[in-house]
Amino acid sequence: MLLFTPGPTPVPQNVRNAMSDETMHHRTPEFEAIFEKTRKHLFNLFGSDEVVMLSSSGTGAMEAAVINLTHNTLLNVNSGKFGERFGKIALSHGLGNVEIKNEWDTAVTVDEVIKAIKENSNIDAIAVQISESAGGLRHPVEAIAKAVKELNPNIMIIADGITAVGVEKIDITNIDCLIAGSQKALMLPPGLAILGLSNAAIEKIGKGRGYYFNLATEIKSQRKNTTAWTAATTLTIGLLEILETIERNGGLDNLYAETANRAEAVMASLRAIGLHIYPKTPALSMTTIDDEDASKIRKILKTDFGVNVAGGQDHLDGKIFRINQMGLIPAYEVSWVVNSVELALSKLGRRAYNGEANRVFNEKYFKVGK
Repeated sequence: MLLFTPGPTPVPQNVRNAMSDETMHHRTPEFEAIFEKTRKHLFNLFGSDEVVMLSSSGTGAMEAAVINLTHNTLLNVNSGKFGERFGKIALSHGLGNVEIKNEWDTAVTVDEVIKAIKENSNIDAIAVQISESAGGLRHPVEAIAKAVKELNPNIMIIADGITAVGVEKIDITNIDCLIAGSQKALMLPPGLAILGLSNAAIEKIGKGRGYYFNLATEIKSQRKNTTAWTAATTLTIGLLEILETIERNGGLDNLYAETANRAEAVMASLRAIGLHIYPKTPALSMTTIDDEDASKIRKILKTDFGVNVAGGQDHLDGKIFRINQMGLIPAYEVSWVVNSVELALSKLGRRAYNGEANRVFNEKYFKVGK
């Protein structure tokens, strides 16, 4: 079965091998050395002033960011399930919350954010997805962050990069907290979250808030190459291996270029067979198709061709399917997937199969036939 969901993504064999070695205790010089190497790679990946690893899912990192960086009112952008989640986290901790809500195919605009800030002087942090994976949408986070900082440099910018870190180069100039999760472009099992923090964020964190998710406690420990609580040792070992694998494969710039090329080729191939890309501004992390036969297509892909893609949530349940583009994916696997989608349409009587999806994919991906 080919796993083509936008998280969890497949774990490369060499990473599985690295994580299958003997269990290591987290309070040892051996693990501290691994932790130190991993941190160095993460500073390169994030480009931030500080990085913090948490033994949690990405939602844990979202909660840590909200409670440590919002002291009054959070403005969250809700164009999907995960943008909505930021607001729920704020309310669960008794924080003020202002929400900008759009359809799941529609990105927030800079003007909408600035208007909300001007109307709500208590806002001291903004939370927004870079890639909202509920619909495969890309928000203009960098432009929003720049405009907000020009208006009020004290407002913290929290950017959820769980389906963006490792996908594309992110301009963090005006971002105070960038969040990543292990099971997406970092190609690991779920359970490890990472935050890249600015010096301004560290200053606002101060003594920190919360207990397990107190970022001040973690920063103090992790600067000594250990963790405040039990470290996710196996996942940290895997993270080091995948970051070193990326380096051996040409580095981050090569990974970003390969991912963008793959995304362009997949979207072009599916458009060529009459399918519609759901979001108005698609993210590079996945291709999202809205279609009346979405559920039937997913079922055929899985049962007939051994391809597992994701569906939709809430009001998009049964109306979309999402194909992963994150990570180190062999071209032949992607080719199999787009060809399988075309065959599924043929089985549904939608169009006669003629290999058009693969032809366009090869043309775009390998730059052939032009």
